Amino acid sequence: MSASPFSCVLWDVDGTIADATPGIFPRLLEVLASFGLPAPDAATMPQWVGPPLYESFQQIAGLSPEQADDALARYRGLAARDGYAASVDIYPGVPEVIRAVAATGIPQATASTKPENQVRAILEHHGMIDLFTAISGARSGTEGRNDGKALVVGWALERLRAAGADTSRPVLVGDRHHDVNGAAEYGIPVIFAEWGFGDASEGDSAAHRAADAAALKRLLLP
Repeated sequence: MSASPFSCVLWDVDGTIADATPGIFPRLLEVLASFGLPAPDAATMPQWVGPPLYESFQQIAGLSPEQADDALARYRGLAARDGYAASVDIYPGVPEVIRAVAATGIPQATASTKPENQVRAILEHHGMIDLFTAISGARSGTEGRNDGKALVVGWALERLRAAGADTSRPVLVGDRHHDVNGAAEYGIPVIFAEWGFGDASEGDSAAHRAADAAALKRLLLP
C-alpha cells in the first residue's frame, strides 16, 4: 500500500508530460499566416501552450469568434495530417514518475484541454496509456472548442470514480495558471511543474512546486 498523501493523481499533458511545441508552433504559424497575421515574437510563443486554442486565437491573435472557429479547424486539420504524436517530446524522468505511481496502485488520469484523441495518441505512442485509469481531454470538433480546465478536471474525477478509484485526496500536476485555477474549483491542490511553459508567477497559488521529475516523485511518493 502506498504512503502517498494523495489517493489519485491528475495530469496536465502539454508542458507537464509532453512538449508538443515542435509540432504545435509550425502549425500555429501556418494558421496565423493564412489569416495574414505576422508570426508571434519567440518570447510570447509559450503563451499559446496550455489554454484552449479557440480562446487563444481570440485573446492573443485578436480573431473574432467566427475566425477563431475557422482557425481551430485549420489547426486541427494540420495536426491530423501530421499525426497527433508526431514531433512530441516527453519530458525527462516524467514517464518514470508515472510508472512509479502506477506501481503503487494509485490511480491516475489525464486532465488536459488538448483534444482527447490527441492525448490518447501521444500516450499510446510512448507506451504510457496503460498506466492511466482514465483519460480526460477536450472533445473533438466545435463542441470542444470551449472545454476549459475545470471541465476536463471534472470529467477526470467522474471517470476515476466510475472505475472505482478513490478520489478523496486528489492532486493535479500542471504547469499553467489554468491548471491551478481549474483545480481550485474542486478544492484540488496543484503541484506546479516548473519545467513547463508557465511563468513562475503562475504557480504562486499552487500547493507545491517541483523543479524536476525527481522533485515531483518525492512529493507524490514521499
